[in-house]
Amino acid sequence: MDQQLEEVTNFLFLYDIFFYKLEANAKMEPANKSGDTCVTNEKVETVDTQKTNDPGGDESSSQQQSDSDLYTTCNDTHNTTQSDQATVDFKIIFNKQKYDVIFPLDNTVAKLKEHVQDLTGVPPAMQKIMYKGLAKDEITLRALKVTKGAKVMVVGSTLTDVLAVSAPSPKEQQEITKSSETSKEPLCQQKNHKKVLDKYGKPDDLMPGIKNKKDPLPPTPVSGMYNKSGGKVRLTFKLELDQVWIGTKERTDKMPMNSVKAIVSEPIEGSEEYHIMGLQLGPTEASRYWIYWVPAQYVDAIKDTILGKWQYF
Repeated sequence: MDQQLEEVTNFLFLYDIFFYKLEANAKMEPANKSGDTCVTNEKVETVDTQKTNDPGGDESSSQQQSDSDLYTTCNDTHNTTQSDQATVDFKIIFNKQKYDVIFPLDNTVAKLKEHVQDLTGVPPAMQKIMYKGLAKDEITLRALKVTKGAKVMVVGSTLTDVLAVSAPSPKEQQEITKSSETSKEPLCQQKNHKKVLDKYGKPDDLMPGIKNKKDPLPPTPVSGMYNKSGGKVRLTFKLELDQVWIGTKERTDKMPMNSVKAIVSEPIEGSEEYHIMGLQLGPTEASRYWIYWVPAQYVDAIKDTILGKWQYF
């Protein structure tokens, strides 16, 4: 028993001496060996104290998380900026002339019209942008799916050109004034129109009319109406050609929109959801092409499409 106790005591003594020498060697090593930084026990204790006193946990981890968040934010901003600046190059075609255009994809057709005005001199209110049909002002080029090399057609005329074509001479102006003074009673009560309405009545195949409402043009021709001879009439709007087609059973007249100098219209008394409409091709009432039973909700759209909104200014 005593012998075993002695052996254990000797073992513990040798164990203490071994670790004492290791500690002494460690303190004697150079502070910078092979370019490495030696962290002493004192420094380790200081770091441990910082960790203990830091209520937020690992400072290094917090810094890494902050850097990561900053990178994500900057990256998102960079991506957003790239998206906002995405452009597409395409061609504008106007009066057989081609213009190469580079334009932001996320800008609207209304913004494109302003740029087209700089190129062509056509005011935005008098432009029709055609790309796979008539493009609405509020839609973006991205939503319109304009692609690289696409051809976008612009239909319209400069204000100077329109006024030169439409402005009547002094003699014609006198005749217009004289004609208007002699026709103050409602159109439907004037003898020539009343005769037509009484003779042919209300068509059975009319498109539904809605009073006190303004709708855009329908995708199909406006039909079911008749002219002063009782012949059925349909109006087809060919925006890509800047033409209005007046079709009857016998023929179809393809008229440039700028050849129509004015449009007059009034509701039919007793059936205010329909109008009498006259497309003026010359200076007097005799030059007006009369159409009866035009659905009231399309009257303003017809005027805007043929004459352009500039007529109101």
